[in-house]
Amino acid sequence: MPFLSEINIPSFNINDYPFNIPSFKNGVKLKLRNNVTFFVGENGSGKSTLLETVAETIGFSLRGGNKNHNLNIGSSFTGYESQLTEQTKLVWTPKRLNNGFFMRAESFFNFADYIDEIAKELNPEKFYEAYGGKSLHHQSHGESFLALFANQFEKGIYILDEPEAALSPARILSFMTIINQLEKSGRAQFLIATHSPMLLCYPGADIFSFDEDGIQSVDYEATEHYTLTKNFLNNPDAYFRFLFSNED
Repeated sequence: MPFLSEINIPSFNINDYPFNIPSFKNGVKLKLRNNVTFFVGENGSGKSTLLETVAETIGFSLRGGNKNHNLNIGSSFTGYESQLTEQTKLVWTPKRLNNGFFMRAESFFNFADYIDEIAKELNPEKFYEAYGGKSLHHQSHGESFLALFANQFEKGIYILDEPEAALSPARILSFMTIINQLEKSGRAQFLIATHSPMLLCYPGADIFSFDEDGIQSVDYEATEHYTLTKNFLNNPDAYFRFLFSNED
């Protein structure tokens, strides 16, 4: 049973962002049935906006981290998300959960800077034990991501925007192992926006697709991520002939 069981936003007759995002035109009413939920859709479809809205409604900084991280450097946060947050209702089972983490791949560098600043004020050697034993900047992008996941994820709700951007295929599999260990224990819930067909095939996960018709629950094999990737890998030459047919 997931901690967060419903996400509700009413419909609006407003022609301004973010209310005019096509997938939000009929409002949002998502019932979350499992501890792992994926949001999929084209860029601009609203999946990241909804993630940010949920994160802010819970109380996480949109610049990344948990409620204790006061990260105030370098952010793509625009303030529009707050307008949706005011209208968003989250339903919890059995009670509200405040622990967790919000992270975007694009803001991870700034988060690593923030962790280094805190470490300088404390005992760096001791402090970095919670982040893989050394500065996140002194690890590869994939290593630092996994170090964060493996050492910081415990009981809570984890809201992640395109975590695969930092991960090789092998590290995506490692990340899925971390997800499995936590969600199977009943200690953690994950909301993840992703374009990764590998990540999407996580067993038992719910997948919500965002498009001009709204937000619908879909099966993994019905996603464009699965069908396009499978068809391309089965016959890449056919795609190249089509894609390059107009070249001089």
